[in-house]
Amino acid sequence: MSDHDSDAASSSSRRAFLRRLALASAGAAAGAASFDLAAAAPVQRRETRHWDASTDVLVVGSGAGGIAAAIDARRAGAEVLVLEKFQVPGGSSSISGGVCYLGGGTALQKALGFSDSVEAMHDYIIAASGLHASPEKVQRYCEGSVEHFDWLVGNGVVYAQKFSDEKEISIPDGSLYYSGSERVWPFRERIPPAPRGHVPPSPHLIGGRDLMHALLDAAQRAGVQLRTRQSAERLIVEADGSIAGAMVVDERVPGSPKTLAIRARRGVVLAAGGFIHNREMVQRFAPELYACSAPWGRGGDLGIGILMGMAVGGAVQRMHHGFVVIPIYPPEDIVKGIIVNARGQRFVPEDGYYGLLGHEIAFHQDGRAWLIADDAIAYKWDDFRLPVAATAPSIAELETRLGMPPGALVQSVDYYNAHARDGADPLLHKAAKFVAPLGRAPYTAYDLSVQNVFAPVHTFGGLQTDVDARVIGAFGDPIPGLYAAGRTAASIPVAPYIGSGISVGDASFFGRRAGRHAAQRKV
Repeated sequence: MSDHDSDAASSSSRRAFLRRLALASAGAAAGAASFDLAAAAPVQRRETRHWDASTDVLVVGSGAGGIAAAIDARRAGAEVLVLEKFQVPGGSSSISGGVCYLGGGTALQKALGFSDSVEAMHDYIIAASGLHASPEKVQRYCEGSVEHFDWLVGNGVVYAQKFSDEKEISIPDGSLYYSGSERVWPFRERIPPAPRGHVPPSPHLIGGRDLMHALLDAAQRAGVQLRTRQSAERLIVEADGSIAGAMVVDERVPGSPKTLAIRARRGVVLAAGGFIHNREMVQRFAPELYACSAPWGRGGDLGIGILMGMAVGGAVQRMHHGFVVIPIYPPEDIVKGIIVNARGQRFVPEDGYYGLLGHEIAFHQDGRAWLIADDAIAYKWDDFRLPVAATAPSIAELETRLGMPPGALVQSVDYYNAHARDGADPLLHKAAKFVAPLGRAPYTAYDLSVQNVFAPVHTFGGLQTDVDARVIGAFGDPIPGLYAAGRTAASIPVAPYIGSGISVGDASFFGRRAGRHAAQRKV
């Protein structure tokens, strides 16, 4: 076996391990999860003989959406109970980068000398989200962004006054960066770019852990009650269709689960995550995501919140949408390469946010693409993220080894090089700092196909909600007493994903609105 073959085998082994790790993180529960509405069928209130516990607002899930809902519901005067399926609270938010996409002139933006406006933030999110944007929600989110940043800080989330210009979460001690495609064409030409990725400083990319530690501590100080190893599985419905509470499985005593009826006098907030670890649901609703190599999220992302909402008549939206990350950087030099499809043609600006790259490959290129690099920019180590598909002394031979149409890749590289020598990219308008001709042999093709590359993925589809996070029924009216936030709801995050932090930002922002509305609901 050659050194190259040995390296490739080693890289493949590491990728296989990461895929197994991602799949295993769902735990044993994921193996039993399926698209089974019957298992989530509601219980009628008249069939509930007694209540085992009561609260004003019952929150299902302890990620950013659930804990934000709990904090603001409690501060609005409600008694609040949060249920977490697993022993450790925090949900998928706790293993995220901890980025919140915020702008419009936050205190951190101003302190670091950046000018931003609600209008610019709004226009970028709408433009980058494409046809699936939620205009009213985006407007509320942008208008409330400055206050939401202040709320995070007020709840103990720490940010450093340091900007990072690199194309990645600031490492090790920065807190503000360009987390999307704000400086990518065509957005940079139409909308004043500003850095909006706000993240707790972290040398090991564990900002999500720090974010959730702060919010969980704030919830405890506010008087929120949190129970771990308890999971809601069915809603309890009054005769008029309003939500009265939930049937909960209590697994605090190993091997002796109990079923409890918990009353929610004012409302239930479903914030139980998405469904990336419910493989049957993913295969049914989001086949493009099912093909990706690394399902990503905490083990509770089994879709149970979505299923419970559907079972009581809740409408769902954008169930095929999700976030596909193909992290070709860091280092930034690799962005000077070109990304091509099976026809040897470029189709996406390589300096785009890596969620944009993943989206274009997964949804528009049948999940197949290659990154072409010369020796000047190729990785100088065996990078587990990107398997090497082929190396060759010339572009023509590389094209042959990849099985592309004769002359197609050669033509793409020749065209790119002809303009790159002048620092230009008239086809896709890559930023000048990333434009350089490919001319130093050998040439390497990295496999970006979603089944082979390290491609973390999670879901965005979920229950339809309004601006107060009320779940909308199939006939267009809110279901009384039922709310959803985070990835249990279909909200601002869509495909393509506009930038790191819009998911956690959306979850915490609309989680707060859910909590306040539920706490003030008249019953």
